[in-house]
Amino acid sequence: MCIVLAVLAGLGAAAAVTSAGDRVKVLAIARDVPAGQAITDADLRVAEVSADGALTPMRASQRASVIGRRPAVDLRTGGLLTASQLGAGTGLGDDLQQVGVQVKRGQAPAGTLAPGDKVLAVTTPGQGEQTGSKTDAPPSSVKGTVVAVSRPDASGSVVVNLAVSPTDGPLLATRASLGRIALVREPRSN
Repeated sequence: MCIVLAVLAGLGAAAAVTSAGDRVKVLAIARDVPAGQAITDADLRVAEVSADGALTPMRASQRASVIGRRPAVDLRTGGLLTASQLGAGTGLGDDLQQVGVQVKRGQAPAGTLAPGDKVLAVTTPGQGEQTGSKTDAPPSSVKGTVVAVSRPDASGSVVVNLAVSPTDGPLLATRASLGRIALVREPRSN
């Protein structure tokens, strides 16, 4: 009986070692990639994980097809890359129009806007327009999603590319050309 138990234990241990050796090479995230930013080769690394039907990471052999794609969600360092994280095109609405809005200091939250952020582009008063009377209507605004944010220039101005509804694109572009836009970042969901 002891010999039979010893043989069964040995076979069980051998099976466990064999199954642990079934590893596959998959793509992992080497550094944070914000939603909408193109994935570069430096953003990826190869990891080995045990084969598991519950996990669906992209295989390392798919690396070339991933480079240049844009994730629909923020990718965090150390995570495994899955196909569902990659959106078509920019991942931020290729069916939407994109409008570049130049904002000066004080017209957007300093340093907090990132691709994927939801914002309100609020119309600011024109030069010489009065505000503050009780009959003022609330300012008009356009909902958008940040696609990209430029580096600040010497004066602190940045250009924020926003994805907006096709019905709002021309209106926002007109207001932006007049410098009459301030951006309000919506709360980020947790």
